[in-house]
Amino acid sequence: MRRTFLLTTIGLLLCNLTFGQSVQYKQFDSLFNALFKQKMFNGNVLIADNGKILFEKSYGFANEQTRQKINNQTIFELASVSKQFTAMGIVLLAKQGKLNYDDKISKYIPELDFYGNISIRNLPHHTGGLPDYMEIFEEKWDKTKIATNQDIVNVFAKYRPKVIFEPGEKYQYSDTGYTLLALIIERISGKTFGKFLSENIFQPLKMKNTFIYRRRFEPKEIKNYAIGYVTDSLGHQMLTDSFGKEFYTYYLDGIVGDGTVNSTTEDLLKWDSALYTDKLVDAKDKDLIFNSVKTNDGKETHYGFGWFVGNSKKYGKIVYHSGGWPGYSTYIERHLDNDKTIIILQNRSEAKINSFLQKVRAILYN
Repeated sequence: MRRTFLLTTIGLLLCNLTFGQSVQYKQFDSLFNALFKQKMFNGNVLIADNGKILFEKSYGFANEQTRQKINNQTIFELASVSKQFTAMGIVLLAKQGKLNYDDKISKYIPELDFYGNISIRNLPHHTGGLPDYMEIFEEKWDKTKIATNQDIVNVFAKYRPKVIFEPGEKYQYSDTGYTLLALIIERISGKTFGKFLSENIFQPLKMKNTFIYRRRFEPKEIKNYAIGYVTDSLGHQMLTDSFGKEFYTYYLDGIVGDGTVNSTTEDLLKWDSALYTDKLVDAKDKDLIFNSVKTNDGKETHYGFGWFVGNSKKYGKIVYHSGGWPGYSTYIERHLDNDKTIIILQNRSEAKINSFLQKVRAILYN
């Protein structure tokens, strides 16, 4: 009798769990189907709880011309979601004793010694005050050439643009800082940025579909790749290549660090899961990575090392990052107190991810 009762109880619990997951799955699917039909979503979504996938589905085409559909293994350009990997590269070099966070950037990039007070620590936190390299290249760069990180250093050394503010004085999101971090990784390690990340992050975590990819600078064939599209004024899907070599996606294609990591939703879940362990870094490192720093006047930046940092009364501590580049809109959100994860990769740049995130969280927490 007792055994029958236990078996019945276990059966009911499993049934309720399966039913709960089924309801959540249907709710997620209903939401993303509606977004897809409204042309507000085209890509992959993966939602996990304690490392287990609750919902994973693909919507739309990876290639409009061939009508190749997106699937779970489709690879996307991550855009600024790449920054968390650049920051991790710096943390790993610090753990290896090859740099100190308070080293001045001029120690590794002497060409920029006129930015004397900017430290490595300032760059991942976006508190360095460096001007935006994209604006400078729009004005100064020969657009028949594809620029690299070294070219950023060369152009800055030539024109010596002034800092926007003194190091630590303010927070201002800076792609420039992350391109310099990537160059510092290369100079210290003696390896390309892509090879260093592969050997120290992607391979150890078995992220087999994650790598640096620069389609115009180093063209190669990649199977199951999501081609990025932008929408013209008539609603047609267009490739950025149609804008010519004068468009920044072409002449900035050789630059790494602020973008150019390419990955899948499933590989990013491996990354997410590893960050709950000490496989790459320990608790002290994660305290640095996932906590906001303050500016000199005591104001919170709400940014750690490659992650935005927030706290919610409903959901606890959340770290996240979005990525936007012509043709791509990406997002990863980690609920550190509850081990829940939202990963969204799209090959359309018009998507407004924030418009439906709150609905996703509401379903995730029932």
